[in-house]
Amino acid sequence: MGHNAKGAGFALLAFAIYATHDVVVKTLGGQYASFQIVFFSVLFGFPLAMLALIQDVTPGTLRPVHPWWSLARVAAAVCAGFNVFYAFSVLPLAQTYAILFSAPLLVTVFAIPILGERVRLRRWTAVIIGLCGVLVVVQPGNAELGLGHLAAFIAAISSALASVIVRKIGREERAIVLMLYPMLANFCVMAVLMPFVYKPMPIEHLGLTALMSVFAFIGANLMIQAYRRGEAVIVAPMQYSQIVWAILFGALIFGEHPTTTTLIGAAIVVGSGLYIVLREGRMHGDTQAPVLRTRSRFETGTFLRIGPLLRLRERRSAARERAGPAAE
Repeated sequence: MGHNAKGAGFALLAFAIYATHDVVVKTLGGQYASFQIVFFSVLFGFPLAMLALIQDVTPGTLRPVHPWWSLARVAAAVCAGFNVFYAFSVLPLAQTYAILFSAPLLVTVFAIPILGERVRLRRWTAVIIGLCGVLVVVQPGNAELGLGHLAAFIAAISSALASVIVRKIGREERAIVLMLYPMLANFCVMAVLMPFVYKPMPIEHLGLTALMSVFAFIGANLMIQAYRRGEAVIVAPMQYSQIVWAILFGALIFGEHPTTTTLIGAAIVVGSGLYIVLREGRMHGDTQAPVLRTRSRFETGTFLRIGPLLRLRERRSAARERAGPAAE
């Protein structure tokens, strides 16, 4: 099996686990407020996150180099996390994914003012077609739009904004700053809000929230292996496999059967996203492929981002290699 095939395989497995994570979110979301689910998800995620963050051997403090950009990114991540969890709680899985898949399209848009990227006609056309696909999914005028649809849209916008900001400041900020701040902010914000919506959770439901953190940890590590083995242009499109799991899990667990328009709209969004990824794969330069270089799936701020975590491990491996000959 070639390196790209292995990378694709690890990515497919990772996104299957992420989809299972989202099933748990939806299951708990039917009984508890999203504030509460996010709070416990972060709480149980901290020990696992610390196992990853102690690998950061670069000297420095936790003070961000770009405090205002970091603050904007943290605010976007917290907003995205709550809205993602709420959307999964109230919308069918396939419909939620179809809307969230517009995030890579919006990354292309935000890259213009934030990264100074030039987007030409073909990619603009792909963005517009993809956003039209979202409209096909939600069917404004023909179907009743609720807070869940609004939450999914806000989550896609916030997630895209957070991803582009990471692209802007990622090389100058410590990986631990990029990864830890959104989790800390989510924990603090949800802790303030949770007393207004708190509902006691039996041990089995607390176990499910802990399981979500385990799924996120496993998924993150599988994605790291995927990007270590395969090219980004091969690994990145595997995220769209989540729509298959959404249809399967939705039917088997929640009795959801996506309509034809949902499937058509999702196909349009996925097709547009694939076009942008493949087109960026032919480009060169650091800022000229913001979608392709966004390693994580949509932002939630409840666990670590893949990109900074991957860079952290690469730096640690490089440090070990340098120390090896010196020790000899």
